[in-house]
Amino acid sequence: MKVLLVAVNGSYSHTNLAIRCLRAPLERAGFTVALLERNLRDRTQHILQDIVAQNADVVGFSTYIWNVSVMLELASDLRAVQPNVKIFFGGPEVSYETERFADADYMDCIICGEGEIAAVDVCTAFRDGKSVPRMMQGTPDAAAMLDAGILYRQGDYPAGSMLYYESSRGCPYACAYCLSSAEEGVRAKSLEEVESDLLAFENLPDNIKIIKFVDRTFNYSQKRANTIWSMLLEDRFTKHYHFEVTATLLNEESFAILSRFPKGKIQLEFGLQSTNPQTLAAVSRHIDPARVLSAVDRIKKMGNIHVHLDLIAGLPYENFDRFRQSFNDAYPVCDLLQLGFLKLLPGTALRRDAERYGIKYAQNPPYTVLCTQWLTYADITRLCAVDEVLERFRDGGRFTNSLQLVFAHTSDYFGFFDGLAAYIAANDMRRLQQIAQTDVYRLFYDYCKTVLPVALHAELERTVHADFAASETRKLHLF
Repeated sequence: MKVLLVAVNGSYSHTNLAIRCLRAPLERAGFTVALLERNLRDRTQHILQDIVAQNADVVGFSTYIWNVSVMLELASDLRAVQPNVKIFFGGPEVSYETERFADADYMDCIICGEGEIAAVDVCTAFRDGKSVPRMMQGTPDAAAMLDAGILYRQGDYPAGSMLYYESSRGCPYACAYCLSSAEEGVRAKSLEEVESDLLAFENLPDNIKIIKFVDRTFNYSQKRANTIWSMLLEDRFTKHYHFEVTATLLNEESFAILSRFPKGKIQLEFGLQSTNPQTLAAVSRHIDPARVLSAVDRIKKMGNIHVHLDLIAGLPYENFDRFRQSFNDAYPVCDLLQLGFLKLLPGTALRRDAERYGIKYAQNPPYTVLCTQWLTYADITRLCAVDEVLERFRDGGRFTNSLQLVFAHTSDYFGFFDGLAAYIAANDMRRLQQIAQTDVYRLFYDYCKTVLPVALHAELERTVHADFAASETRKLHLF
């Protein structure tokens, strides 16, 4: 019996770890397993053609907030084209509030939660002609996760340079906006297994450069994290590594180890979300923002580690001005400030408490916040514009010297980007993504002249020209 596992990723460079988690258990149970990965840029009709061409007996869809609409359409059309095929769904987007899919009669089964055991049970029942429940709660299988290896095989890699790796599953925290809060405990691979897996990545093609750990809190155990980081300092590990860590769990040993890494070998992502203590308490995020900022700043000042810091707009008790403060607190201590917008995911505590906080959110995925008691829709729109200019002007690294000049004369980082967004909107009718790079530099230069004193305008012109020349081959004429 052939089982086809389908993933639709956010982009061509991404891969899906979930379908790879199911492949080996299904093969051990005697099934022939094929993987089909496409991305959101692919036409749905072409993906359907590829699914049908596999002529599988069972098709499983890996479902997330970014692809659920496409997956539902594909499964519905697949049932029409191949009425005898068995269809199951899995993934975080269908694991909670499953009554939303009551009318989706093309779903033979929904697997809620972990699928290594459940997928085998479902496919075995299909093969043996036995009845299958509409909804099956997945049973965690520690052995399947811990002994799985790196999950990638020859031919599994896309054109991109990044692959994902799971060394632990679960999270010790219970943040009200995160689906990890619905899980209990943390399971982790042994240090020996992690070492073996990371060495296996070394045998992959040279274009695979980044190994991104998907562990929700990599350093939940300080001793374990420090041991793995120490190991990665060795010359036999040549890839680049991304970790999501909790800043307050870094100890002096952590800082000492991290300071020894060659520049660019690892990058760290920290979840701050807000610096408002009342906001953090409301979402059960029990951290001291001052300690987080201090630890992150210490890492950034080492100069060898690229630092990501996350904020979430739309959380309880944070209005526009208070979010501005969180932004200004976070901006100077990181290399990349990731400004996200609250998403009310099914299964999370904050979705259940949405009415209590007056949170209105989109009813379709990705369930993004529209307004709250503290933020109007106009505020959210304004913050979206700030996010766009932040991504274009800072995250791309093309305005590094010019921004240093500006921020040597103001510490209101948010005010600068907010003003820049408003200036661009007032002087160019196009969306920021549609504006050519030369025009973007001119708009930036013209806006900065309204912010900086006249005495600095000549230096500003030289700096903008230098930034442009560092990334472009064309000439830039600012006047």
